Amino acid sequence: MSNIAEEVAKQARLAGNVLKTLTNEERSQILYKIHDGLKAGRDVIEKANKLDLAEARKNNIASSLVQRLDLFKGDKFEMMLQGIIDVAELEDPVGKLLMARELDDNLTLYKVTAPVGVLLVIFESRPEVIANITALCIKSGNAGILKGGKESLNTFKEMATIINDVIKENQKTSRVPLNAVKLIESRQDVSDLLDQDAYIDLVVPRGSNALVRQIKDNTKIPVLGHADGICTVYADEDAALEKAKSIVLDSKTNYCAACNAVECLLINPKLPNWWEIIVHLVTVGKVKIHATTDVKQAFFEKVDNELIRSQVYDAVDEDFGREFLSLDIAVKFVTSTKEAVEHINLHSSKHTDAIVTENQEAAEYFLKAVDSSGVFWNASTRFADGFRYGFGTEVGISTSKIHARGPVGLDGLVTYQYQVRGAGQVASDYLGAGGNRAFVHKDLDVKGLKL
Repeated sequence: MSNIAEEVAKQARLAGNVLKTLTNEERSQILYKIHDGLKAGRDVIEKANKLDLAEARKNNIASSLVQRLDLFKGDKFEMMLQGIIDVAELEDPVGKLLMARELDDNLTLYKVTAPVGVLLVIFESRPEVIANITALCIKSGNAGILKGGKESLNTFKEMATIINDVIKENQKTSRVPLNAVKLIESRQDVSDLLDQDAYIDLVVPRGSNALVRQIKDNTKIPVLGHADGICTVYADEDAALEKAKSIVLDSKTNYCAACNAVECLLINPKLPNWWEIIVHLVTVGKVKIHATTDVKQAFFEKVDNELIRSQVYDAVDEDFGREFLSLDIAVKFVTSTKEAVEHINLHSSKHTDAIVTENQEAAEYFLKAVDSSGVFWNASTRFADGFRYGFGTEVGISTSKIHARGPVGLDGLVTYQYQVRGAGQVASDYLGAGGNRAFVHKDLDVKGLKL
């Protein structure tokens, strides 16, 4: 076990013990300053990001990872900065009163939200994760240890320097401890940190399914995340065709390297002109279709355009359980909503799945029956995102059913504790512990109640 890793984890624990005592205003103010620091450092960050991109292309890194690595594609950098502000302005997640119960006169039980403690976030490619997690950790009163991958090392170092400098420069006016967010370069051995279950409370992996699986197999610390983003859209027989065409196209092509991009399309062949969905994907989205034999045969009977036909390939069984992360999609016929649900529950990674239909009964059944963290009706799977949900940003997507599920924002980074406030009472005076005094057990209205 590395002494360095243990020391880092210990320092994070001590910092977290301080951070959770700060007021919401104190935690939010440092986020505004971090936002300003990153904004002012845009040029040096962009220069570093270009170095990482050049190195990635030189090393023939997968195109999906290169897309994730590019911090300045479109408005990604601006949205990253906005995410910090959005988190700063969210309601304080710490100290929320969830329950109040009078046990006896002047003896009251409270259930109150509290930080998880220390988070270890390990990520590949996505440099914006640094800002996302920094904001979420500080706002939620958690200490964070961030470890980036080698492909984003230059960007990581510049952003880490800026964030650390901001925290240091504000030590006189801010009580945010220096080790509240510890940014570790890729040379640090991740396996040593995964051994620190005495100090680290939660591991959040952000990267490939190989990374997630490796972490889950090599730590006793609870892991929050998802291994795959195998998302499915089902076009029901009662779907509005134009809605289906638009939703499927957006779900696949808006950002095909994202974990919430659709990888499988299920079509009910009773949907009039169903083949237009596929034509739309090919002609507008430049998508390659991996179709089952019956879909391919039926499609060719309806469409005789050789250029379009050339983009339809024979699907193999593995196509319905894989994450393409490219402009490819697996297509299959199903004859009912029930069959669609059965396929999804068998092949889905429990990330996000959608139905397109005007039949409310079918939609309601789908929403209840699909066992995924996100289930949508007449909406693109790309909406599965912390920013779009109004969480400010997210620490990651969880397909777990315990603690937090779906895009994990501030609420997923707090747990709760029970507080009992009394006036000298002892248990031995009460029933069940040797005494005769009975409990009142009267629930109190928490609205407007403050501790």
